[in-house]
Amino acid sequence: MPSSVGRVVGKNAEQWRWVLYVALAIVGGLLTFVGARAQQKATDDATFRKLIDSLCVAWSTGNAEAPAKFYAKDSGLVFYDVAPFAYHGWKEFHDGVKKEFLDNASEIKLTAGKDLKVTRRGTVAWTIVPMHLMEKSKNGKTTEMDLRYTGIWEKRGAGWLLVHDHLSAPAAEN
Repeated sequence: MPSSVGRVVGKNAEQWRWVLYVALAIVGGLLTFVGARAQQKATDDATFRKLIDSLCVAWSTGNAEAPAKFYAKDSGLVFYDVAPFAYHGWKEFHDGVKKEFLDNASEIKLTAGKDLKVTRRGTVAWTIVPMHLMEKSKNGKTTEMDLRYTGIWEKRGAGWLLVHDHLSAPAAEN
């Protein structure tokens, strides 16, 4: 009887050892996943910070061609701006912003704030960030305004393109 008890205890210890190994493997896998996710988030934040800052520099040139490389050219896309309400497709957006805004400006400076938020789900990401716009019109008037910006980006090939953006200004306080 004592030897059979020893075998049962040894067998139970071996089973518990395997349970421990499996549990450690699961914990290790979860830690690897969490670490990889954190690393992806840091990479995404840096990628989109660079994209947003470059987009602002492009719009600040005052040339509607400069930001074109950041936008998808699909005809069914919609872009919301401060005025007018919406543009349908890149061509309408390009032509409308040029006519309504850029043609009347002698200088433009668009800057993104520090509070950039990036959320990514596979090949789609959205960014939100406050922006500041300074515009000197050709008649000498300077206008400054704080803006809210949301960009919807899609990974196409090796790069990211805007498939929607929404620029708005807070309502004036009374």
